[in-house]
Amino acid sequence: MIEREVVLAGSGAAHLAALRHLAMRPLPPRIRLTFLVPEPEQPYSGMVPGVMAGRIRRDAARVDLAALARAAGARLVLGQAVGLDPAARLLRLAGERPPLRYDLLSLAIGAEPALVPGAAEHALPLKPLGRFLDVWVALVADPPQDLLVVGGGAAGVEVALAARARLGSGPRIALLAPTGPLPRLAAGARRAAIRALAAARIETLVGEAVAVEPQHLHLAGGRTLPFGVALWAAGAVAPAWLAETGLDLAEGGWLAADATLRSTGDPAVFAAGDAGAVLPHPRPRNGVYAVRQGVPLAENLRRVLAGKAPRPFRPQRWHLSLLLAGERAIAAKGPFGIAGRWALRLKDRIDRDWVASFARLPPFMARAMPQPAMRCAGCGAKVPPAVLARVLARLPHSPDTGVPLGLEAPDDAALLAAPAPGRVLVQSVDHFRAPCDDPWVFGRIAASHALGDIAAMGGVPRAALAIAGLPPAAEPVLEADLLAMLAGAQSTLEPAGARLAGGHSGEAAEASLGFAVTGEVAPELALRRSGLRPGEALILTRPLGTGAILAGWMRGFGRGRDWAAALATMQRDPFPASRILLAHGATAAVDVTGFGLLGHLLEMLRASGCSALLDADAVPALDGALAALAAGFASTLHPGNAEACGPHLLDADGIVPERLALLLDPQTAGGLLAGVPARQAAACLAALRAAGEGPTLIGWTIAGPAQIALQPDRSRRRSGPDGKHERPGIDGAGEPLPAAAG
Repeated sequence: MIEREVVLAGSGAAHLAALRHLAMRPLPPRIRLTFLVPEPEQPYSGMVPGVMAGRIRRDAARVDLAALARAAGARLVLGQAVGLDPAARLLRLAGERPPLRYDLLSLAIGAEPALVPGAAEHALPLKPLGRFLDVWVALVADPPQDLLVVGGGAAGVEVALAARARLGSGPRIALLAPTGPLPRLAAGARRAAIRALAAARIETLVGEAVAVEPQHLHLAGGRTLPFGVALWAAGAVAPAWLAETGLDLAEGGWLAADATLRSTGDPAVFAAGDAGAVLPHPRPRNGVYAVRQGVPLAENLRRVLAGKAPRPFRPQRWHLSLLLAGERAIAAKGPFGIAGRWALRLKDRIDRDWVASFARLPPFMARAMPQPAMRCAGCGAKVPPAVLARVLARLPHSPDTGVPLGLEAPDDAALLAAPAPGRVLVQSVDHFRAPCDDPWVFGRIAASHALGDIAAMGGVPRAALAIAGLPPAAEPVLEADLLAMLAGAQSTLEPAGARLAGGHSGEAAEASLGFAVTGEVAPELALRRSGLRPGEALILTRPLGTGAILAGWMRGFGRGRDWAAALATMQRDPFPASRILLAHGATAAVDVTGFGLLGHLLEMLRASGCSALLDADAVPALDGALAALAAGFASTLHPGNAEACGPHLLDADGIVPERLALLLDPQTAGGLLAGVPARQAAACLAALRAAGEGPTLIGWTIAGPAQIALQPDRSRRRSGPDGKHERPGIDGAGEPLPAAAG
């Protein structure tokens, strides 16, 4: 039973080191640990100049934050902190997400770029690092003739030298610093940096930027500098929202912390890395100090949770700085500084060891959760009425004439208005266990999955009833999780047109959620499984692979970015695709879910009395899905799908095993599979792509019994009129070839 919650907000080095420590020595099961970060992975800042210079592969400089959270047994929440209510112990998040509650909160949110007016619009800030590197790749492909690096600190010097190493001698590169490069560094190291800049033919300019316009930088004193591209590496400031928390702040707006890294204004809040200023031991804002705070932070969180006093942390007086300078590195410590190739080798080893330390962590093994001696069953296992009342009061209630009585005035049942003449009701129900730890994301996925059946029928959703199961927990935890689940569901249901009208909630061994969805459709427009006709194109609106990715992730396999991308795909609204399919004459459709692509296609073929030719190579896969299947990670429903579909497959022996497995992979909130008249196929695909879908023409229907002929050999494709190979059975004009061609 979860009793208390610890939230680590931000992916600063202190939190990375703390989570690595907690992966080795986890918190007790009754404590829930949450890791809040904007992205599932991030570049390591110390290696970004090496990536820019082309010395280091980008993948080798990434820290997989999702995998780190998994190893530490932490719930990963992808979001951005934008505010804090210390009295209510709520961390506010960007967007429509409800706040995260906490018993203990640690902030390692880092600093924000110190931007002048116009810098965000007309220059390229170094942070966020991922976006910076994305744009840098485009700059390398089309180099500017005039590059200006703004900022004379370590970041600015490294970026300027890395740019020269990657772009060569062609562009003019200048470095702008208020008082010259590296004013706070030791004299020897500063001289080495100035020599490196001169050797790289990087012009050093002195001046303070006050505003940026397109291709022009305005300096204090009225001077203007023209530029082609400006990279912004000038200083850092505290996030503005820290000033609104009411907590004690140090100079510069950073959270004031004591020697135990605890906020001086609130014992429930810790501040680490750049977010905090440790008043007894002021130090420069440097990653070395942040890393050293990681283990003491983790241990002090553990001590406070156990009712013990936290221990003070005293950082070292000096730290070693290593700056990339072309084919050498500059080493500085205290008053000493020197450059050399040996320093570059040392920097490479330290950086690579730091990143590699997060890839070597074993997968987290779930521990048994201590349970109370007895928990009631039946209606005695419902969520407490006070919790339910508070959650319903916090959910937004939008007026809807189609639902005269819903959550705004809870009763024994909801009231729905009768459909208009010529329309009929369409209903469906879905329910499943949580595929992720984030209840808000789970709510969105469960809602999208439930809406898929209505979308596949060509219907319009009107109302949904929820059935939610939550494991026993302290009332504040239970309330926060139920609110997040239902708010996440609302954020998907209501934009699609379905109002959350009521439901039921109770205790369960693990989190689960489902919806009974009611919609309406004109009977003559309903897309039924029985509507396929020979000669139609089969269009799949989304890639496959969610089952394999989730199965692998639960067992410690896969990359965090692939897992997060799969979750994002599962949250997509299915109705834009449904409307486009209808507009292009679709005759039948089904949402691809638990029975996999082949299972659901067979359902359509049986109902329609026809056969299909399927290009197995054309079926798209989510990133990471084929790798998971090749490694043997498959959903528990996979064997049942294979047994049910096997007797109805032709030419399956020539299919690569993982690709055949993809066709059987159970999907959660999968896309739509539809039959579209061949003459409409090209236009339908174009419209789906324009709407942001990822559609693919995967095959066609032919006359015959309910079976699927797979096309594994690309050499069997016919040539189109221009001599290029086309999908089997579809000629260059998008028309189906005769059935005999298969």
